[in-house]
Amino acid sequence: MATINMLQAINQALDIAMAEDERVLCFGEDVGGFGGVFRATSHLQEKYGKARCFNTPLVEQGIIGFANGLAAQGSVPVAEIQFADYIFPAFDQIVNETAKFRYRSGDLFNVGGLTIRAPYGGGISGGLYHSQSPEAYFAHTPGIKIVVPRNPYEAKGLLLAAIRDPDPVLFFEPKRLYRASVGEVPEEDYQLPIGEAEITKEGSDITLVGWGAQMDVIDKAVELAEKDGISCEVIDLRSILPWDEDTIVESVLKTGRLLITHEAPRTGGFAAEISATIQERCFLYLESPIERVTALQTPATLTRDNQQNPKHPKIPETSNAPRNY
Repeated sequence: MATINMLQAINQALDIAMAEDERVLCFGEDVGGFGGVFRATSHLQEKYGKARCFNTPLVEQGIIGFANGLAAQGSVPVAEIQFADYIFPAFDQIVNETAKFRYRSGDLFNVGGLTIRAPYGGGISGGLYHSQSPEAYFAHTPGIKIVVPRNPYEAKGLLLAAIRDPDPVLFFEPKRLYRASVGEVPEEDYQLPIGEAEITKEGSDITLVGWGAQMDVIDKAVELAEKDGISCEVIDLRSILPWDEDTIVESVLKTGRLLITHEAPRTGGFAAEISATIQERCFLYLESPIERVTALQTPATLTRDNQQNPKHPKIPETSNAPRNY
């Protein structure tokens, strides 16, 4: 075991995958040389050469189109989108090509070897173009998997699983945890299952569900709740698509209450899908309405964690101004 941060864990996973399989390629904007804007691919070009770890033009649609072509021909591409906010120019390639490649060819061809890495979420004072959480956009699309780790141990194990998975995977990395999240990680190769949630704490009064950096927020809330004698069961979803319905259902059948939280805005966020499904399956066992705690229905400000900027006062609840900014 070694004590490392999330960036180092991701780098280890990429190193292991590239050493094991010469078909694994890493590419994206600035990933070669100094290792990308966050240094997640540091030293990989030195170790494996410019043919396997290289820079691309600043064209996200081209990055994923290129990745689709490589994967269709048997390579195992790991494409980096520098910030998840920049993934939208590649939206057509992901939802209309990556996700549908196997289906539309009648399983004659596929791009199952493709992994798309993207730093996502707020907490770095990044403003509206560097703080978004777009996982729900892609959860509506059959044919891809969506994974979000919460710590270094998960980051390494889930990324290795994603690279080796037979389906294309979107791997969202909570950027504010890159260096803030530190933990013990096995130095050897290991994988964690995609599609299985983890109960990180058992409790009896309420079930709390989240993923990624929001798990830290949940842990702080649990500490406060326990001071008031409230026993919380905490679930890290880990995979948005497929998501682990059964683990949450079993927990809610026990606790009778559910709260879901995520960094993305409330409307159309993935918490709504979870809420609807649990209401359908656990209606007679719910002791209270399912609650969602989410980001504001507004673009992210430059302040940390989307907190209110004093120079731009919050629109009053009684104002007639549009609430959606």
